[in-house]
Amino acid sequence: MNRWLDRLITLTLIALLGWGGWSVMHWLLHGANWSVVSSNLPLYAVGSYPADQRWRPLLWIAGLIALTLLTLMGPRQGLWRRAMPIAWLAMAPLGLWLLAGGLGLLPVGTRDWGGLTLTVLLTIGSGLLALPLGVLLALGRRSALPVLRWSSLAYIELMRAVPLIAVLFFGQLLIPLFLPPGLEINRVLRAVVAFALFASAYIAEDVRGGLQAIPPTQQEAAQVLGLSPRQTLQLVVLPQALRIALPSLTNQAVGLLQNTSLMAILGLVELLGISRSLLANPDFIGRYLEVYLWLAAVYWLACTAMALLARHLEIQLDPVRSKP
Repeated sequence: MNRWLDRLITLTLIALLGWGGWSVMHWLLHGANWSVVSSNLPLYAVGSYPADQRWRPLLWIAGLIALTLLTLMGPRQGLWRRAMPIAWLAMAPLGLWLLAGGLGLLPVGTRDWGGLTLTVLLTIGSGLLALPLGVLLALGRRSALPVLRWSSLAYIELMRAVPLIAVLFFGQLLIPLFLPPGLEINRVLRAVVAFALFASAYIAEDVRGGLQAIPPTQQEAAQVLGLSPRQTLQLVVLPQALRIALPSLTNQAVGLLQNTSLMAILGLVELLGISRSLLANPDFIGRYLEVYLWLAAVYWLACTAMALLARHLEIQLDPVRSKP
């Protein structure tokens, strides 16, 4: 009796999934009007960047895609593998140079940045600032100095208790108040700083978990070898802690990418901001499903690429699985 009931439930679920899948595919191929996406692909990619200069953000995005593919499917050893970290670190300053201009390129203000380019730039910039700050906070929370330990703890707990949207509003409104007269920071940089200050508190806890996973025998062995406390931390403890915390850090990076959509509330036209502006166009009113499905697909591809890169890095850092 139970066997027949299991079969009936299985067949029912298969039928429901088949009907749902067929309905979705029929709508995607025949019912949806994808002109709202196809006619606005440049807008999704670069926002309102000047038309005659769009090759600059497009070149940067193409370089990121090519570097991602080479990292995942390129040679595992040799000169290219050793130069890969340098190539990844160079993408951030290269992107800023291409987008902002200067040094031979026409300057373009940040008010014209948008779309996927701005989303990726916010993620990379805030991540590069948040990681070292989070590591310092994690080390400060484990410090023997009471002032450093309690101040790090207070910062971490405060940031974890405040909603991200509040931090972003504070960053946009309060950062200019603390700057010297005559010094201004554009909205993109203020957003990067606010994201980094918020994410660093969560990164600190992830790194602290990695530090706690290192057995004391590692430090004892380093002392026997004659390493100083700084060398022990730099060469033995911290590399292992970061490798252990890498899955959690990947989650933070993915969440950071997704949270950039909040900047649409503050006026920055990243991917969600582009979608909202298109839906306000009378030609595309009512195309919510097409727009948000496309938006979900773009975020899914970006997050999947980040997860694959993190998995690849995790394998490369594993002392067992990385052996040829």
